[in-house]
Amino acid sequence: MRRRRECLNCEFRFTTYERVETMTITVVKRSGTRETFSRSKLLTGLVRACEKTGLETNRLELLVEEIELQLQQRNQKEITSQQLGDLVLEELGDLSEVAYVRFASVYGKFSGISDFITTLDALRQRNQVKRQLAKIS
Repeated sequence: MRRRRECLNCEFRFTTYERVETMTITVVKRSGTRETFSRSKLLTGLVRACEKTGLETNRLELLVEEIELQLQQRNQKEITSQQLGDLVLEELGDLSEVAYVRFASVYGKFSGISDFITTLDALRQRNQVKRQLAKIS
């Protein structure tokens, strides 16, 4: 944020710049290595998962901002790659089923068709529960 200020003594005008200080979030990978959370890396993965699905890049950028905000609000400095992937999948499930499966296949390191079937069944069940909750509300 940019602000114009004035010295109370000499009336000299000057500009100050302020920004919100955020804590650095570390992602703990499956191998045990640690890596600083990267918005651009997450956005790249989402763009790749959402190719040809009709989702605009602006919507994906908003999704990354939402996820980063959730991470900042947790007040924890570390998150496992598993937890981060689950968080992304939770958000993606509402946007695109195709993107959900694509992202899950890379993040989950699918090894065969049974992994796809399991994920599709879980997605179907998730959507049924959401529909039922929507009917109740």
